[in-house]
Amino acid sequence: MQLFYREFGAGQAVVILHGLFGQSDNWVTVGRRIADQFHVFIPDQRNHGQSPRAAIHSFPSMADDLAEFIEEHNIQNPILVGHSMGGKVAMTYALENPDKIRKLVVIDISPRKYPERITHTQVITQMLGIELANIKTRGEVEKILELRIEDPRVRMFIMKNLYYKIHGKLAWRLNIEAINQSMDLLFDGIQSESQYKGPALFIRGGKSDYVPDADIPLITSMFPEVVLKTISGASHWVHADAPEELCFLLSNFLERECGFKG
Repeated sequence: MQLFYREFGAGQAVVILHGLFGQSDNWVTVGRRIADQFHVFIPDQRNHGQSPRAAIHSFPSMADDLAEFIEEHNIQNPILVGHSMGGKVAMTYALENPDKIRKLVVIDISPRKYPERITHTQVITQMLGIELANIKTRGEVEKILELRIEDPRVRMFIMKNLYYKIHGKLAWRLNIEAINQSMDLLFDGIQSESQYKGPALFIRGGKSDYVPDADIPLITSMFPEVVLKTISGASHWVHADAPEELCFLLSNFLERECGFKG
């Protein structure tokens, strides 16, 4: 599968993988900041953004996409950075290919199986429930969501996936039907008897419940060289809530400074 991607900088390769309902655009600010020192690739994962659609949406399939992407672009020993769903894809690839990456960064996700999350269900329900064929403007969609969803961040996620397929014809960038059919797979834990013994940094948001202390033994069993850092003021969306703190942790772990401020 040929993934759409954004590319910045030169040097040591870094591949950044976005989370569920996200897209490469969510990570452009972070990508540009480290592009002073690195060659940054930010793909849209399958069924997201501008990448192709597929019926299967699972961590093994996305890890296969990543392997194909790395080979296609002749990327040597990349540093993998993954947030949420992207973090599980990065973990899966690292465990399957421990000698093919230099370092691993996982942001606010654990290898364990998760219970179904209300936020994810809410996003899917609302997107499936909006009849875009009868809607002409983004403003109409926004007004519908304001009546149905209280959290402005959830509304923003939905709106970022809305685009004009042709003039006057709105569509979703997400393959919401395939994702909806695959939600059980996306809550699954990573099943592996392997270890990734290279340098690994796990970053969690202090206001997030995605990586509780109870998950640390499982993380260390799979990633024995792991360093776990917590950004106290951040939610699950660490890169949006605390870009400076995230940049600082990345700088220390990658042993190079972040670029411009902003």
